[in-house]
Amino acid sequence: MNTILSPASGEDLIRLLRAWRFWLSSGVIGAVIGLMIYFIAPPPFRSLATVNVDFNMEQAWSAETDRQQFYYLERETRKLVEIAWSDSVMDAVANQVKGVTVPELREELLQLGQPGEAGWHFYADATQPELAAELASTWAEVFTLHARERIASEKGISSSITLDLTQSAHLPVDRSIPFSIYMLAGAVATSVISALVLLFMPAKITENRSK
Repeated sequence: MNTILSPASGEDLIRLLRAWRFWLSSGVIGAVIGLMIYFIAPPPFRSLATVNVDFNMEQAWSAETDRQQFYYLERETRKLVEIAWSDSVMDAVANQVKGVTVPELREELLQLGQPGEAGWHFYADATQPELAAELASTWAEVFTLHARERIASEKGISSSITLDLTQSAHLPVDRSIPFSIYMLAGAVATSVISALVLLFMPAKITENRSK
């Protein structure tokens, strides 16, 4: 009999292929289980707002070099990210959206995607779609306001940067994880488990199941 630590032989693999109906049906059952989990304990809703950030590197450097541009882009991006997660921005969002706290915003509800030049995505997760949209919109608006104030006051942020709030109303809202991922994960997990079970199952039992 095979053990867990012993390598699979050619005969074991042949037995596994012969029992394809068993592990294929297991995959289907796993997909159904994944779908059931999705409806019983669904993932939170997710919305996103977009702010277009233009660093205007051609204005920031009269004599351009790739090294200068890279350093400028990395430095100013880091400053804007710090503003997005700053106490002043988080406090403003928590004050405008009732029922949330700053720790929840930072640790659970908000995510910042694609920091760099062009569109910055401000994601928000919540159990209710309306709350997710409100959080994403408010965060993007507050960030834009605070960043523009810092740029106008020349407090460590390049005056060449411009920000445009391109999407903050009628935001798209969907589940943070689609049901297809749950089905795929369930199918793959049960198929793998079934294959392992068949590999280490006595040959006679496997042959009877494959018939």
